[in-house]
Amino acid sequence: MTETVQLGPVRGRARIDVLDILRGLAILGIFYLNIPAEASPIAFLFGDVRLIGWSTADQIAWAGQEIFLSGTQRCLLEFLFGAGFMVLTARAMRPDGPVAVADLFMRRTLWLLAFGLVNVFVVMWIGDILTVYALASLFLFPFRKLGPKTLVALGCGLALVTAVGGGVEYAGRTALVERVHAAEARQAAGVAPSAQDRAALAEWQTKLDRFRPSEQSRKDLANEVAGHSGGVVAYAQLYWGMWITFFIGQGIIWMSVIEAFCAMLIGIALWKWGIIQGERSARFYVILALVAYGFGLTARGVGTFEMMSFSPIPKTIWITSEFARLATGLGHLALVNLAMKAAAGRHILSIFKAPGRTAFSLYFLQQIIGLHILFAPYGFNLWNRFGWATQFWIATAVIVLCIVVANLWVRVFANGPLEWAWRSLAYVKWQPFLRRREAGAEPWVEPVTIGPATIGQGAVGQGAVEGAAT
Repeated sequence: MTETVQLGPVRGRARIDVLDILRGLAILGIFYLNIPAEASPIAFLFGDVRLIGWSTADQIAWAGQEIFLSGTQRCLLEFLFGAGFMVLTARAMRPDGPVAVADLFMRRTLWLLAFGLVNVFVVMWIGDILTVYALASLFLFPFRKLGPKTLVALGCGLALVTAVGGGVEYAGRTALVERVHAAEARQAAGVAPSAQDRAALAEWQTKLDRFRPSEQSRKDLANEVAGHSGGVVAYAQLYWGMWITFFIGQGIIWMSVIEAFCAMLIGIALWKWGIIQGERSARFYVILALVAYGFGLTARGVGTFEMMSFSPIPKTIWITSEFARLATGLGHLALVNLAMKAAAGRHILSIFKAPGRTAFSLYFLQQIIGLHILFAPYGFNLWNRFGWATQFWIATAVIVLCIVVANLWVRVFANGPLEWAWRSLAYVKWQPFLRRREAGAEPWVEPVTIGPATIGQGAVGQGAVEGAAT
């Protein structure tokens, strides 16, 4: 017997709007963080960021990004992926459901991985998150029945490891600074340096040298200049090589997968508590925003101030970085849900609903505009010409364009083109592409039979999760 199950929130459109708006804001905001890797040498991003531009406006733009945005847009998307996972696997919570839903979930995930590899090797985006999210989500299914407190405890695992490791590094660096100060004081007093003094001063000099161009950084820059001076082949080889070197060779992809997986677990907990989908009171979101921002923004503000010293002093951000990222992302989530409690807030945020419904497609569009139109040698060739502040305004212009395109698109089409392709591939059936309009009706729900179960999808069912992986 076939059973129809809707995978959307039981209260319908209002809660879906919150998820769409959060997703839209996250996918648009992430371009502020992606554009530096498209517009500037990667050697500068991993070296001295002042080489990109360091006017007063540049410093404000860089610091603002570090405090309010860096990592938090990924955090929101990871929370949403966890929440979307719960919506999609709701059928699997019943004894007869896991096989059919697990089949759908794995198929969606593997297709997401395929789209991620296209983003890396065709679009040539080295900062792709689709591959990371697909790999992370492969491990989610066994955790769906855990309680929210357990999920949060597990989700904070990476943050705890980071804090402990950062604390050890902080203590070691503090001790080194004390030894260096003592050695310099003895030198100033005319005392011959001991072997310990020479070792401390040599170690300090090595750390100071990291803030100066090295032979390797000059080679990396020359390699990037060559890639941006040739044609399509040289350009592609540059970005393919960097992705393989950084993400595979240095293992960054696996750290990224762990980060995403942990935040997804927290996203599942936020769904189970009714937080991410706006079920809590305005008072709750006020308190949550104050607490989350109080810690997150303070820790990131102090950390940014420490980084702007451009010296190897001990930095508290080594300890607080991941906890602060999660807290600031949670603050953003609370602020949006708080705004959605008021009619004025819902009206202002409504323009981000369409980008949320087309987030997957917009993510690709952003990289195509940046990598192949604005900064490619065969495009406008604007690479390495702008500082942080100008890049911010270029990103803002692209984001405005994406908002306009998305809102025009959803007037005619049910979802973005890549959302439609992903959904059709996952369900092994062509899905409706044009928008269906029925007076007074809620968004359409079309059941699709998968084995013994029928999984509802569409704007109510899958709309809550479609694009959460972007």
